[in-house]
Amino acid sequence: MPTPTDPLWLGLLSIALAYLIGSIPFAVVVSRAMGLADPRSYGSGNPGATNVLRTGNKKAAILTLLGDALKGCVAIWLAHGLSQYGVPPAILGAVAVAVFLGHLYPLFLKFQGGKGVATALGVLLALQPWLGLATMATWLIIAVFFRYSSLASLVAAVFAPLYYLFGSGVLWYAHPSITAAIVIISAFLFWRHRANVTRLMQGKESKIGGSRKK
Repeated sequence: MPTPTDPLWLGLLSIALAYLIGSIPFAVVVSRAMGLADPRSYGSGNPGATNVLRTGNKKAAILTLLGDALKGCVAIWLAHGLSQYGVPPAILGAVAVAVFLGHLYPLFLKFQGGKGVATALGVLLALQPWLGLATMATWLIIAVFFRYSSLASLVAAVFAPLYYLFGSGVLWYAHPSITAAIVIISAFLFWRHRANVTRLMQGKESKIGGSRKK
C-alpha cells in the first residue's frame, strides 16, 4: 500500500493535479469577470485567447493568454518540486501531457475545451525556457507575416519537437519522456486544428483580428 510520500503516489498525484489545473477555463473565467459574452457563444466557439480577441477586448484576450500559459508553467513547476522526493523524471513528461489534455478536455466544461496553444507554450517555457522562446518566436514570425493564428500554431507545433531534439547536447539534454510528451502535444495540436487546416486550404480561414460567425 503506497504511503502519501511514496514517489509513485506523488507522481500519480502530480499527474492528476496537472489535469485539474489544465481544466481551469481562463477564457470563460476572464470573460465572465469582465462582463463579456461566453467565448463558446461566438466566433469559432473555442474557449481560447484568439476567440476572446474577437470581442475587440484586447485586455481580456491577453489575460486569457497569460492564464492559459501559466497553467502549463505551474503544472511543470509543481512536478519539478516533487522531484526532490524521488519522483522519477519520466513523470515530468506525463505531467506535461496531462495539463495540456486538461485544457483540451476540461473537467469543468464537460470536456469541451480549447486548442491548447497557450498551454503548450507554457509547458515548453517551464521545461526549457529557450525551447519555449524559440517556439514562440516561430509562432510570432508566421503570425506577423501571414496573419493566421492557426497556421502559426501548426508551424510552431512542427518545429517544437525538432528544436528540442536539435538543441540536445547544446542547450539541454533531451529526455525520452519529454521528447515523447512534446511529440504527443504537437500531434494533438494538429488534431485540434484539423478544421482550420481545411479552411486554410479553402481560403476561408479568418485572420488574426478578424471576426467569424459561429
